[in-house]
Amino acid sequence: MKRPDTTAARVLVVGDVMLDRYWIGDVSRISPEAPVPVVRVSGEERRLGGAANVAWNCAALGARTRLLSVVGADEEGAVLESLLSKEGIEPRLHRDRSIQTTQKLRVIARQQRQQLLRVDFEVSPSREVLASKLAEFKTSLKGCDVVILSDYGKGGLTHVAKMIAMARRAGKRVLVDPKGDDYSRYAGATIVTPNQKELREVVGTWKDERDLERRAQALRKRLRLQALLLTRGETGMTLFQDGTRMNFKTRAREVYDVSGAGDTVIAALGVMLAAGASLTDAVRTANRAAGIVVGKFGTAVATRKELFG
Repeated sequence: MKRPDTTAARVLVVGDVMLDRYWIGDVSRISPEAPVPVVRVSGEERRLGGAANVAWNCAALGARTRLLSVVGADEEGAVLESLLSKEGIEPRLHRDRSIQTTQKLRVIARQQRQQLLRVDFEVSPSREVLASKLAEFKTSLKGCDVVILSDYGKGGLTHVAKMIAMARRAGKRVLVDPKGDDYSRYAGATIVTPNQKELREVVGTWKDERDLERRAQALRKRLRLQALLLTRGETGMTLFQDGTRMNFKTRAREVYDVSGAGDTVIAALGVMLAAGASLTDAVRTANRAAGIVVGKFGTAVATRKELFG
């Protein structure tokens, strides 16, 4: 595969952003109040999560990346904006005073780097703010090659069907990381990238590989997709196109943390397509990128150097 010029790629990421926080400390005893470990917190890490992690992965591969999303008018939203700018991402964050910026707080035992607890803070944004974001989405289409819609089910993609229609009319390829059991709102997208659990929610449980192909192809046709990319964890990925399927095996490596791997997949896929790669080459690169990030702690990225040397 010819090495693509990913620095020429222009990617627009839209979706649900969140701040991933990690409280890290030592565990030396069990609480006398309940049978739970006591963590003496000695450090905190803050990382980009959700659609912000998708944008981070795009930027790490060299793409010029703009992120469009909604956050609260709070400290966490400001932290997200600062982290995005630090990574070379252009943040277009609409502030909604009625919500708190989505956070995922994880408590980690330092010795084993083991997650002991996760606490989520989230409130869906107002329709008024989402409508104003839709207007900016339309103007942002001119400056991108590929649109990535990262749906975490937090309400930020309420107008996803309109976004897909607008992007397709503008001649842009649209990649969707889906959520929920109703994929009809993703109709007309170019590629949808569910994992196995997400696909089962929509098409049901398949009996074997032939049954899987039948169900996946039926969904692809119904939604008028160019392709459906199924991510399958340690098994790899399967790409369904018109009348064809291709399996991509994962490179053998130790899996440390799978959080954010789906973000890396769709980011690498989008950047490669924006850089002019074929779909199969883009999937191969996305598969390698996923294999890299699952060997890292927490939400992480696969860099251009790691992928291409």
